[in-house]
Amino acid sequence: MLTEERKTKLKLLARDLISIKSLSGEEGELVNYLKKAMEFFSFQSVNIDELGNISGGIKGKKPGKKVLLDAHLDTVPAEDKDKWEKDPFAAYIREGRIYGRGASDMKGSLAAMLCAAAFFKEDYGENFSGEIYISGTVLEEFLEGVAARKISEKINPDFVIIGEASDLKINTGQRGRAEVVIETFGRPAHSSHPQYGHNAVYDMMKIIERIKIFQPSKHPLLGEGILELTDIISEPYPGTSVVPSYCRATFDRRLLPGEDREIVLRQIEELLAEVDVLEWGISIPVLERPTWRGTILNAEQFLLPWEINPDHPLVEMAKKGLEKQGIEARLGYYSFCTNGSHYAGEEKIPTIGFGPSCETLAHIDNEYIEIDQLEQGCRGYYGLLQSLCEAN
Repeated sequence: MLTEERKTKLKLLARDLISIKSLSGEEGELVNYLKKAMEFFSFQSVNIDELGNISGGIKGKKPGKKVLLDAHLDTVPAEDKDKWEKDPFAAYIREGRIYGRGASDMKGSLAAMLCAAAFFKEDYGENFSGEIYISGTVLEEFLEGVAARKISEKINPDFVIIGEASDLKINTGQRGRAEVVIETFGRPAHSSHPQYGHNAVYDMMKIIERIKIFQPSKHPLLGEGILELTDIISEPYPGTSVVPSYCRATFDRRLLPGEDREIVLRQIEELLAEVDVLEWGISIPVLERPTWRGTILNAEQFLLPWEINPDHPLVEMAKKGLEKQGIEARLGYYSFCTNGSHYAGEEKIPTIGFGPSCETLAHIDNEYIEIDQLEQGCRGYYGLLQSLCEAN
């Protein structure tokens, strides 16, 4: 299905997407480009919602399932440009690779999705079952799955394919992610008379030592439910001649299937129940970010894990679709969070991951995607659509 002409279109589209700077909260230019691209590719519907997400749809003439191919539009910054061989947004090609911020995470996948859907429509017209949607969500790098709530609310998909890099494997799950904040409260005093105060940092040290004995649950594929200290601050700061009366520590908690908010907080509360401190508290913080459209996205930093049974019909159909395009159907899983935290974790929609490139290339200096992987990713999405939309 990938002629030389189509390979050129795919490569040029990927270069265009990578060259458009779209940091979190600054995705507007890319959304406007995608709107024009979807219209050029004859998508029957194109929608930009109040958060700035974009989605486009193609409908078959036969009844069937709604299939959503999901991508995020934002990238992390490329702050240290001296470590890049060229401008991070130059999207240059060298030795079979396209370089640039977002090449693997995840504009290569987005280009492959768009071209696969466009080529599918060229080849089959409306002679297929169901509906095909491509989505591009905002602010995923800060709040995985939160903006995606608007996408599933509008489309209500039956199946979701997360396009994050999977090295062309069918990924069947991921750990979730939570931020857990623990605070200790003491009494201020002049540091020359510490006996009149109560040092909140010393109390936090007791808590940290206790947390170090935490035994996380384990999953045979996804690994451990990690609880790791990532940040600690005290007040007042700077603490010149004063006993700190407040301390705040942030922990990264990686979640496994079956672990919800109540379980996570209860585990820590039980662990710290007998620690001798003056006063302490625990919470899940709320992160608030403005979108490129000016609306505010806010949500707790609690993102659910998910998994799908390898014997699920979606996985079986995905295997057949990849094999039809000559791609080995291998299974894997994500080690990081994706929009699947919403689609599969919150909404329980059957979800898999499939994308070109390797997750280890995300966020690195001189990020790139192999053109061969890009082309195979496009063929893979095409095969998935053939299978899921019963196109023959």
